[in-house]
Amino acid sequence: MTPIGGRATGTRAGQRIVVYTKSGVWWVQPTTAEPFTTIGPDATWRSKIHLGVEYAALLVDPGYRPANTADALPPLGDGVVAIATVKGTGDLVTRSPKVLTFSGYEWNVRDMPSDRGGPNDYDPDNAWTDAEGLLHLKLARRDERWTSAEVILTRGLGYGTYNFTVRDVSGLDPAAAIGLLTWDTEGVEQNHREMNVEISRWGDPKIPNAQYVVQPFYVAANVARFSAPAGTLTHSFRWEPGRITFSTVRGTRAAGAAQVAGHEFTSGIPTPGGERVRINLYYFRYASAPPQKDVEVVIERFQFVP
Repeated sequence: MTPIGGRATGTRAGQRIVVYTKSGVWWVQPTTAEPFTTIGPDATWRSKIHLGVEYAALLVDPGYRPANTADALPPLGDGVVAIATVKGTGDLVTRSPKVLTFSGYEWNVRDMPSDRGGPNDYDPDNAWTDAEGLLHLKLARRDERWTSAEVILTRGLGYGTYNFTVRDVSGLDPAAAIGLLTWDTEGVEQNHREMNVEISRWGDPKIPNAQYVVQPFYVAANVARFSAPAGTLTHSFRWEPGRITFSTVRGTRAAGAAQVAGHEFTSGIPTPGGERVRINLYYFRYASAPPQKDVEVVIERFQFVP
């Protein structure tokens, strides 16, 4: 990320700045959890952005709610008072991502911040495979800040069955969250083609510790919560046209494995596009207390069956 700033003159009380970066689509900056930038007494404003090919600053009225992502910037009116844009210049030099081999697939290791669960930093050292080929993800406090972990499959798989075998996480810290999901960065029109198995108590130790989700999560029918028991579990979802069937069984999904939860969704099902499988472990920033100590989880296997 890099600093960005500007000046807004002739403003009224309560107005703020919303900054966007264009990379495929427009992304609100610096994160969806922090979409507003305050204008100082001297009329200047400052923020941080992810790099892209074009940048925009919107002066907006109090109460305006910006879109997290958009194919085009909003027009003037309906809370948008002024818009300034500028093209990016120069060459962006990026480092090659760390790549892991796990379960016969190649995975990129995330090293850039995200706003999943609130603003989170990611450290490539938090993801590795051991001598047995098992994937380890760690949520670790380093240099006075919490750092999360994520691996991203390097290619899409489309319709089929996605299986994730996870070692016992029944004692997971309430402020930690595990995501087993698909995500399409540019698939805004289909809610990023996001389908999730999420393991977390979202900061509340009294609620069930897992859920199946077809985005958007704020539609009540798109979320099915359940209690995942202790022990090794295999979480899976079968994605087919117009239908996603989730299931959780004990062990490694051998024939006859005992099912502990399941749910079928038939509404709002995305079609394949640019989605990639992601496996992550992150700090749920809206929890009332941070993790008590570093958290480590082990993923035994990922398997895809067309």
